Amino acid sequence: MPSSPQPPTPPRKDKQKVFDEVWSDDRVRGFLSAEPPAGIDPDYNVLEKAYRSMRPEDFERLVAFFVAEGRNLHAPGPQGQSLLEVMRQHRKAAPYRQAIENAAR
Repeated sequence: MPSSPQPPTPPRKDKQKVFDEVWSDDRVRGFLSAEPPAGIDPDYNVLEKAYRSMRPEDFERLVAFFVAEGRNLHAPGPQGQSLLEVMRQHRKAAPYRQAIENAAR
């Protein structure tokens, strides 16, 4: 006898999404020590994680800290492209691209 499908699990109410949260400099700098998965350039990993996690203004601060440490804004990702090249394919990435482009000047 086949079992009946289980109803979908409702979203957890204790895990609300937080939007426009203000990030301290310490929290932003914390991304600089992110450990990459095997085979991923550490600089690319930091930038990608920050891009996916931060608001544009926080990402811009991260990029300033990143450059101050002498890190590579053009580090290649798994497909051989820099994050800037990947961002060019994303419609809403303009402020993030601008942060990297400004820092690279």
